[in-house]
Amino acid sequence: MIKQILGRLPKKTGKAGDAAVGNGTEPSNSYSVARSVEPGGNKRAGNGEYQPPAGSGSSPVMNGTVVYHSNEPLPAFKDVPVSEKQNLFVRKATLCCAVYDFADPTKNLKEKEMKRQTLMELVDYVTSANGKFSEVIMLEISKMVAINLFRSSNPTPRENKAIEGVDMEEEEPLMDPAWSHLQIVYEVFLRFVASQETDAKLAKRYIDHSFILKLLDLFDSEDPRERDYLKTILHRIYGKFMVHRPFIRKAINNIFYRFVFETEKHNGVAELLEILGSIINGFALPLKEEHKLFLLRVLVPLHKPKSVAMYHQQLSYCITQFVEKDCKLADTVIRGLLKYWPITNSSKEVMFLGELEEVLEATQLAEFQRCMVPLFRQIAHSMNSSHFQVAERALFLWNNDHIENLIKQNYKVILPIIFPALERNARGHWNQAVRSLTLNVRKIFSDHDSAFFGECMQKFDDDELRQEESSSKREALWKRLEEMGGIPNGG
Repeated sequence: MIKQILGRLPKKTGKAGDAAVGNGTEPSNSYSVARSVEPGGNKRAGNGEYQPPAGSGSSPVMNGTVVYHSNEPLPAFKDVPVSEKQNLFVRKATLCCAVYDFADPTKNLKEKEMKRQTLMELVDYVTSANGKFSEVIMLEISKMVAINLFRSSNPTPRENKAIEGVDMEEEEPLMDPAWSHLQIVYEVFLRFVASQETDAKLAKRYIDHSFILKLLDLFDSEDPRERDYLKTILHRIYGKFMVHRPFIRKAINNIFYRFVFETEKHNGVAELLEILGSIINGFALPLKEEHKLFLLRVLVPLHKPKSVAMYHQQLSYCITQFVEKDCKLADTVIRGLLKYWPITNSSKEVMFLGELEEVLEATQLAEFQRCMVPLFRQIAHSMNSSHFQVAERALFLWNNDHIENLIKQNYKVILPIIFPALERNARGHWNQAVRSLTLNVRKIFSDHDSAFFGECMQKFDDDELRQEESSSKREALWKRLEEMGGIPNGG
């Protein structure tokens, strides 16, 4: 009889780290971190390798006593006095540490909905806070965020199978089935980081280097929605936690080093470059040597991977920001572009020509003169490309007034380099649009200095004549050798 009576009494929740087992469902208000098992037996989520800051137990204990039982419903924030709101926040945050299996949409429906509603309450609480967040709140938010977000996963990167003519952006990204919860967790954390009530000096104890590294790991997520949230959050962290800025830049550099020189596989390069574009925009002048090395060792080599099309827009913006801040870097950037210039990938070459125009637009005369000889050798080669888009894009450079002015000031060096390409295009390129653009460029040089243009024309004709004579002599020599029997049959 006594055992029956005791059996009806509500049971106390377990100690920290105890797992709720037995009935196959996750506890709705448990203190422990509930981990669901995915098909195949792999444990999902949890806090991965991330270790919460010291003092962050998994069960909320206030004044030495457990605050609530697992079967107690949690009141709304508006229904408790101000003095109890912090304790209630801890309880709600702990409830949100339960992680469920979203691979099975029919499992734990009640618990999932309860967690979703509780997360929404946390968003409202953080948004409407009118006093500085205490360390207890900071601890609980960082712990809840770590448990929900720093999950072990097997990302499927957008591999560098970027082949000419294949648009990688058309591939369907893998969407995380748990996004209905993850999005709200990200929203809680974003509003916490952005809030004026968050004291960075206190919060840096919980948003530390280990936390930031795990956050950066998530940028390899296949889900673009997650990467977009991460981009915004990391940018806010960089702005708020000045003490972390050098570490964040170094950590991003390491991601890029590994991407360029080892794996060439990463889903979040574009988002990281977008953050860096904003960071570069805020660099003070004169630029530090550290930042110049970042340009030379990180940004320029990012032109090498085959998948550059996936992030080229953001990369080009970062490169242009550097040149606009310090025009003396133009020579370094242009020579870097020439180093990684594509040989057989026409679509990549069109992108390079577009970026080159943006860089040249910010280039001053002195830097232009340092690199114009190798630069226009490459432009002449692009002008003669049988791929009409490459040839067009190279000829479009003369539509830019600043670039045309730079060329005119150095036409006696540039025209002899590109004149053969102009003449071959005008006389025999298969594409009518390319021939028309070529004639326009020829006219610019002819109008600028008709006498020098005539000299280049005469030299070109003489070179062509010498080449024809040399070719004729070579053919005649081979013919004589054949007649003399100097070449065996079939040779």
